[in-house]
Amino acid sequence: MDSITLCYHDIVDGNDMNSSGFSGAAAATYKLTEVHFRGHIEAIARTANRGSNDLNTKSKYHVRLTFDDGGASSCRIADILECYGLRGYFFIPTDYIGRSSFISVRQIVDLQRRGHIIGSHSCSHHGRMSHMPKERLMQEWARSLATLSNLIGERVTAASVPSGYYSRRVAETAALAGIRLLFTLEPTIKTEIVDGCVVAGRFVIRKRTSAEDASAIASGALLLRLQQQISWKAKKTLKATPIYKCVRNLYFDTRQKLVAS
Repeated sequence: MDSITLCYHDIVDGNDMNSSGFSGAAAATYKLTEVHFRGHIEAIARTANRGSNDLNTKSKYHVRLTFDDGGASSCRIADILECYGLRGYFFIPTDYIGRSSFISVRQIVDLQRRGHIIGSHSCSHHGRMSHMPKERLMQEWARSLATLSNLIGERVTAASVPSGYYSRRVAETAALAGIRLLFTLEPTIKTEIVDGCVVAGRFVIRKRTSAEDASAIASGALLLRLQQQISWKAKKTLKATPIYKCVRNLYFDTRQKLVAS
């Protein structure tokens, strides 16, 4: 059975977008309020059999719920998932553990104890992984895996690529470091195996995504999946340029100032 994986980030209170995870207008586009997020999970749970990290929808798909960035709201997210008998994958950039607005050591251990999957989101969450030399990639994967494995007392073998900067070399070094399941941001249900590591795509959920659309994507809605794929292909071309991140941040910062004025 094919899998559909949804990529969430943080939940926040009201307009306090910097309370969990990375700060800034660009990061805020991926953050949902707690009420909004509850609506998403309720809608998704209605189409899924409960009690597994990989959910079975009434359609032909497994559904996985993943959470990037290791924000301080991770345990609140887990609380909501568990109300519906669900579990998630939490991907953590280890250099930020214990910092303000990020997850703590105690919370990581608690999430694992409660049945959620802990994975790497690199160490630094900095730079374009697809452009890093092999030595830097190995450091990002191996050091983050070692940190998390030591914390939870078992081997960590799952990871997600920060900001969607994926290349085959990213997967090759991930496999060499011991990662067996690697998530990208490619909006696809197709998977590939690179040196024993399963590489899977994800459909990104944003602040503007409705609960109905999230549930429809999880259930396999073709039109919504195609819309993300078209948008991603256009963005992927731009992401390959060195000025993409600067232009993106400038756009979101300008938009935030206009909204505030």
